[in-house]
Amino acid sequence: MDQKFIIATDATCDLPEEYISAHKISVLPMSYTVDTTTYTGAPDSFLSGKEFYAALRAGSMAKTAQINPDQYRQHFEPYLKEGTSVLYIGFSSALSGSVQSARIAAETLNETYDAKLYIVDSLCASAGEGLLVDYACALRDSGATLEGIQSWLEENKLHLCHNFTVDDLHFLHRGGRVSKTAAIFGSMLGVKPVMHVNDEGKLVPIAKVRGRRQSLVALVDNMAKAAPGYANDRIFIGHGDCLEDAEFVAQLVRDRINPKEIIITYISPIIGAHSGPGTVAVFSMGDSRHTF
Repeated sequence: MDQKFIIATDATCDLPEEYISAHKISVLPMSYTVDTTTYTGAPDSFLSGKEFYAALRAGSMAKTAQINPDQYRQHFEPYLKEGTSVLYIGFSSALSGSVQSARIAAETLNETYDAKLYIVDSLCASAGEGLLVDYACALRDSGATLEGIQSWLEENKLHLCHNFTVDDLHFLHRGGRVSKTAAIFGSMLGVKPVMHVNDEGKLVPIAKVRGRRQSLVALVDNMAKAAPGYANDRIFIGHGDCLEDAEFVAQLVRDRINPKEIIITYISPIIGAHSGPGTVAVFSMGDSRHTF
């Protein structure tokens, strides 16, 4: 079907602004609160990555809010009114109710307009979601139809591998990922969890490693185990204001699989509110999210 369409996602994609602009992606902002100040994510209402993580390190508390159906309607309706369909690639439904809000908005919008809102639950987080968007853009630019891109995403999204580690277990405790006892003793012993996003789209621990450097190496080891058979020309690395560690991981990735390009990006406040400063994540394609 010959159809005019755009690719859209949300602020949890953690793609750099210059990438978003160059690839003509529509990104829904998401709000977050630091102490008593709420930031909407709009151009005049956000903290830079460095400012946000500095606030967390200074003891500020951050919380996030999902996108509601009316926000989706307001964002997407202008495109549909002008006859442009939308392929929206959303944050994992296992981590947020935003995708369900998008589906509620789509029920009304798709009854009203000839152009349609199509929704893909990425079952991904952070720049893992961003890497899935990147593949969608590449397919669009090669001439694929909206329906063809949607089908490819649904067939391949569980090959999008996420490998995370954090520097401070207390942020995971706040988010209910580890117990208070585990956070205290793990921090005392220098234990760093290695985590991934599973097939249900949940962030779960898969290993415990003693020491920061060893945890960074483990990220790349896990990535490399799943990578054979996949080109992985482009790898995304996210970080919570720890660029030196991200660059160390990037060099390990080059040594192991030598991709054509590595994009290093800040983990956004929406994700960082739960993972904390010092988080490092590697995103790649692989045979299975469970190859460990």
